[in-house]
Amino acid sequence: MPKNKQKPRRGNGKAPPSKPRVETHQETDGHGNQWVKELTNEKFEKYYQMQNLMSVEEWAKFSQSVREPLPTTFRLAGSRETARQLNDIIHSTYVPQLSNVVFEGRKLPPPVQIPWYPDGLAWHLNVSKSALRRSPEFKRFHNFLVYETDVGNVSRQEAVSMIPPLFLDVEPHHMVMDMCAAPGSKTAQLLEAMHSGADASQIPEGLLIANDSDFKRTHLLVHQSSRLPSPALMVTNLDASNYPNLAIASGNNSVVDPSQLPVTLKFDRILCDVPCSGDGTMRKNIGIWGHWQPMDGNGLHSLQMRILVRAMKLLKPTGRIVYSTCSLNPVENEAVVASALKQNPEFELVDVSSRLPDLIRKPGLDIWCPVVDRELTRFNSFSEFLSDWKSKNNDTSHQQNQIKMAETHWPPSDVVGLNLNRCMRIYPHLQDMGGFFVAVLQRKDGYNVNEDVATALSCGTKRVASEELDSNLAPDPKRVKEADADGGGDTGVDALEDVEAIAIEDSRGVQNNKGQRSSRKAKGRGTDDKFKEPPYTFLEPDHPQSLKTIARFKLQPNFPVSNIFVRNPEGGGMDVALRSLYLSNDMVRRVIIANDFTKIRLVAAGTKAFTRQDVGAGGDEQGMRQQFRILDDAVSVILPFIPPSTILPGRLGDLKRLLQSYYPHVASFDEPFRSLFIDAEVGSHLVRFEAGGLDGAVLHRPLILPLWKSNTSLALMTDKKSKCIAYSALSLRVFGKDVTIFGKQEREKQAASQSRREAAAKAKSEAEAQQPGESVNADFGNVMEVNQTDDEANEDEDE
Repeated sequence: MPKNKQKPRRGNGKAPPSKPRVETHQETDGHGNQWVKELTNEKFEKYYQMQNLMSVEEWAKFSQSVREPLPTTFRLAGSRETARQLNDIIHSTYVPQLSNVVFEGRKLPPPVQIPWYPDGLAWHLNVSKSALRRSPEFKRFHNFLVYETDVGNVSRQEAVSMIPPLFLDVEPHHMVMDMCAAPGSKTAQLLEAMHSGADASQIPEGLLIANDSDFKRTHLLVHQSSRLPSPALMVTNLDASNYPNLAIASGNNSVVDPSQLPVTLKFDRILCDVPCSGDGTMRKNIGIWGHWQPMDGNGLHSLQMRILVRAMKLLKPTGRIVYSTCSLNPVENEAVVASALKQNPEFELVDVSSRLPDLIRKPGLDIWCPVVDRELTRFNSFSEFLSDWKSKNNDTSHQQNQIKMAETHWPPSDVVGLNLNRCMRIYPHLQDMGGFFVAVLQRKDGYNVNEDVATALSCGTKRVASEELDSNLAPDPKRVKEADADGGGDTGVDALEDVEAIAIEDSRGVQNNKGQRSSRKAKGRGTDDKFKEPPYTFLEPDHPQSLKTIARFKLQPNFPVSNIFVRNPEGGGMDVALRSLYLSNDMVRRVIIANDFTKIRLVAAGTKAFTRQDVGAGGDEQGMRQQFRILDDAVSVILPFIPPSTILPGRLGDLKRLLQSYYPHVASFDEPFRSLFIDAEVGSHLVRFEAGGLDGAVLHRPLILPLWKSNTSLALMTDKKSKCIAYSALSLRVFGKDVTIFGKQEREKQAASQSRREAAAKAKSEAEAQQPGESVNADFGNVMEVNQTDDEANEDEDE
């Protein structure tokens, strides 16, 4: 998220600096894409050549690659079983179909796997948009990807963006934090890792906190992560550089001991994908060529360093941090890592050169040269810069707050001993990707770590000037996701001591089992009245609605009934009408009940598992007017607790019948499916469709879906907003074509559109054959309007 632009200061008598000169022209690449190429930013070229990133010969390749369009890349997401099934479909069906496609006289390359991504679950597609829309073979593949993306099984993600989570080595029992998480593609990778243990059907024991300082972007984050519903997820809206210590209720698994004070939550894995200037994304965000200037990285350096240092304080003794940016600037990369290591000498960089051997990378830099202004003025050291500044400003101490550089911008004197060559630099020309920087950090073996909170304070960033940027130095980066507006202005010892103090005081005011705060709060630190999210209220294990839901679905005794919560302003009292029931794991529950959710700005937690379905008169006769049903997204979460004997069997033909109609009558199904549901009670049911074939369609693995039975009909239960997309994606995956009622309606719509086009073309041809006149021109205008309307509609559908 770009940082808000600051208004220029008044009365300074200076004109705003001009943008770097940029030459542009338009080209067409080898795939028919028209590409506006902004070829030159002189300061960008000069600055990075000044850093000696590579040889002159390699620079020519790099310089060419950053001016070429970025290929499309995507990752197969969701559950591991679904990802492997989709991978098999792409391999066996789409790659052969796309291997010999010729479009506009050019042979188009089929999708290929990204060689370094584990299990081959990421793909590279270098085909133009026009080919995807107009080539019948690629259009079918494009539709397949669109449908699977919308239901969460495919993630459109830049290849280099997939790298940082892979080096965290997340396991299901880990406490994990993504400090700057929005928009959420890396969070989704971390969630997938947590759910990919030996028994992926079980709820993970660990916890993932996804944080972002921008409130609106946290809701985008919630939407992205909802594609893989997880009881282990929490989403917070806090400043990462001042992230507070969270308390966790004492106890063992689901049993909370209220007699014991909470303990401080520390993390096994932390991802710091920090805000940056984003010049590694120039192939995708070509506008960066026009506004890039060297002070962008200088202005972000302090924030990046504060976030990394804070992560070090939140880490367990044996934990691991991955620091990453999509910037090439060493001031945002090696300089930040070096400063954090100097402040925290118990940490070291991890040598991961043997990991992902097919990933081509370059080592981190030991030498770099920061510049101090837009004109690329440079000094060999901070002391040299400071001497020069004092000589020009008469060594006036009260003016030192105008200095916008810190000693940490320069390489430290002992830089060689920091092993910065263990960092990874990924350049666009190496494997046709974007630019990225990744560093993996952990504590040294045998280092004596004092876990006492009072001694874990950070020393912050040592500067000789204010942290604020003036209007001439304020960056306008493409990827600034964090801002200091949430309290990051204080960066020294006092600010971090305050963070720790809040955590210690809050730990004495633990929430009770219902999620309400007790009266023992830190003085003067009540709830945040500006935070308007609904509360988190855990139901008592004997709450009537919990017991009724357990009985309805015959959930097994190990179902975590204590982890059911609601998000109603009225709470979860016996007389409150509940609409939705959420489910968390034990760890999320222990964190929620030990903290004031408004103070930690908890936006979302757990997953919605059950929702109320109002039943008509027939259901009321059976005493089930307000029955809860299992949400489609939550089936995988609830399934381990449902006895297999309660899941009804179905076959591929029954699934096809359900897809072909909105509410097919029970009597329209073949036996034995028909008899099963004639006798079934009104309400929610799970059906297991067995693997098999039907008229060329193949279901490779069993599929379990929720159904709703009314008095006489059945319906697949899916979120209304995504019902047509979800059903069409399922149909394409199983039957190789869209057999759904939604697909039929779409084909009818396209046929009608084609008829209008043909009629318009015919009218235009007849109009051209007539003498020009007013009526003819009017008719021709109507023809053009029809064409334009249809073109715009088809364009929207393709996107």
